[in-house]
Amino acid sequence: MGGSLTPRKSSGGRRVRGHRRHPAAMSEINVTPMVDVMLVLLIIFMVAAPMLTAGVPVELPKTAASALPSEQEAPLTVTLTADGKIVLQETEVASDALIPKLKAVAAEREDDKVYLRADGAIPYERVVQVMGALNSAGFRNIGLVTDTGGPTLDGRSE
Repeated sequence: MGGSLTPRKSSGGRRVRGHRRHPAAMSEINVTPMVDVMLVLLIIFMVAAPMLTAGVPVELPKTAASALPSEQEAPLTVTLTADGKIVLQETEVASDALIPKLKAVAAEREDDKVYLRADGAIPYERVVQVMGALNSAGFRNIGLVTDTGGPTLDGRSE
């Protein structure tokens, strides 16, 4: 029996097959850049979102009512501030000039929807007076604006 018992040379754990000089293509997607971009966008939107809410600062009462769906035309907003001033969109209006201004606005608009924002400290009588003025000016679709998360009639907060 004539055989040699000399051990073979080890290839050092490398495959000897072929002469590949370039590493194999990675089959995994690197999501780190995408996460970085998403975090930057999140920060931008968090900073920009408070700037998008325009209007007169009032302390709206809280209710359990849900929000109204969005519309095509920019909504008309009438605001009653805590000190009793009436603001149409962003322009202060005297009480006696409210109905003529509203009639002029109603003639230019297709929609008869108007949002009434009133500070929670305003007496109910004043809110109803402004609602009557809106109705007499031709606005039959009046939405009362409130903040969400207020108490319900059964005593629970949502």
